[in-house]
Amino acid sequence: MKRIVTFLVLLILAGCVSSDIKTNMSRDIIELSATNQHGEKINIQEEVQGEYWVANMIFTSCTTVCPPMTGNMARLQNELDDEGLNTKLASFSVDPETDDVQTLKDFADDYNPDYDRWSFFTGYSFEKAKELSIKSFQSPLEKLENSNQFAHATGFFLITPEGKVVKNYKGTNVEAMDKIIKDLEQLN
Repeated sequence: MKRIVTFLVLLILAGCVSSDIKTNMSRDIIELSATNQHGEKINIQEEVQGEYWVANMIFTSCTTVCPPMTGNMARLQNELDDEGLNTKLASFSVDPETDDVQTLKDFADDYNPDYDRWSFFTGYSFEKAKELSIKSFQSPLEKLENSNQFAHATGFFLITPEGKVVKNYKGTNVEAMDKIIKDLEQLN
């Protein structure tokens, strides 16, 4: 009888703990065929199903925000490992014409990614990258005139196991990695 009462108390207490986080977005991930750093073709919408993901947008010739953002994603990867959280990471190239599979992998290798957890995607058109940025991440994407640079989202985007983009974090802010971890701990 004592075990049953203890179990019921724990069950009631567990019901009082909220697994919700404060969100600031509600978008679906678009249908997108892409190629990862190993040359494997995948469907993004199918790939994200069933797991939490954190995604960002980068390009390998970026001279401003992409290197620190990728460094923050590497930091996040390590913190996820430390906390035992099985969250996937995705970095989408906004310059798929330049960032072929090998170029993207060479760039990625400098950040010591665990390729079982962190994927780098290319193999689609710039127009498709723009559609992903606008429709899924609510962020404009533009190629800068007379330049090889792009104005793009600097956020890290939380994607649910159902393929919903629900939160945008500042990808250039190291402290945001702790917020992502806290939210994921609350969701798991």
